Amino acid sequence: MPPQHLTLIRHAQGFHNLCEANHQLRDPRLTELGEQQCRELSSKIPNLASFDLIVASPIKRTIYTALYTFATLLKQRPDLRIIALPDLQETSALPCDTGSDIPDLIEEFKHHPVDFSLLSDGWNEKTTAPFAPVPSLILARAKRAREWLRTREEKEIAVVTHGGFLHFFTGDWTDHSIFTGTGWANCEYRVYSLDNSTAAKTADAALVETGESRLRRKGHEIPLTEAEQRNLADAATSAWVANGFLKTTLPTNGTTDGGELERVVSQEGAKQVSAQA
Repeated sequence: MPPQHLTLIRHAQGFHNLCEANHQLRDPRLTELGEQQCRELSSKIPNLASFDLIVASPIKRTIYTALYTFATLLKQRPDLRIIALPDLQETSALPCDTGSDIPDLIEEFKHHPVDFSLLSDGWNEKTTAPFAPVPSLILARAKRAREWLRTREEKEIAVVTHGGFLHFFTGDWTDHSIFTGTGWANCEYRVYSLDNSTAAKTADAALVETGESRLRRKGHEIPLTEAEQRNLADAATSAWVANGFLKTTLPTNGTTDGGELERVVSQEGAKQVSAQA
């Protein structure tokens, strides 16, 4: 049986969130405020002890967010480990969104319950497929991640990832420009289930936010239509390309070039983003 709920969490404040210049920091850790945000989140999430799987992007700030948020549960459950899933990493190729090499991660977290067995060499290579910052590739790995989660037997799963990626992952582009590159606040959480309302959504391993989760954060506001979500997806990806967070396509040699990013979202990338919404 697939999981009942996926609690999606954006990481706490990292040093790259303090100013644009800090985007050049490689794989930054959490700030002191970020650590406090995690402790506050642990008291906000209901039934914290019910989680039987914790999955995180292999970027340091997401791993630390999971460790701090679920510290009590991890202490109570010595068998529980945070699984680092490479498909959950952030979308851009900026240094702050580029992960560390596997030996460095193993050394840093050697005294913590983190499982890096799903990582392979090249997981943090952002100039080539499959992790280059191209909308079609991001959508593909978002679907892979959802499919991987769908196969799990655990019922309550926490997923700690990134603000930009969460829009691709959920298909919800509401308020995508409230913060830098995302509509998710640091340490915000939302609860989803698998959407089997149509054959197409089942095939896509699509997600739908639970009514309780949406009511908590949006009240009785009417959700956007699929057409409105598609328009937002197009606007968001166009803006992120223009701002240098995404590329439109990979060159024919399979690697991203080192020049200025293109300014227009390709038709293929935009169509695939729209199909997700």
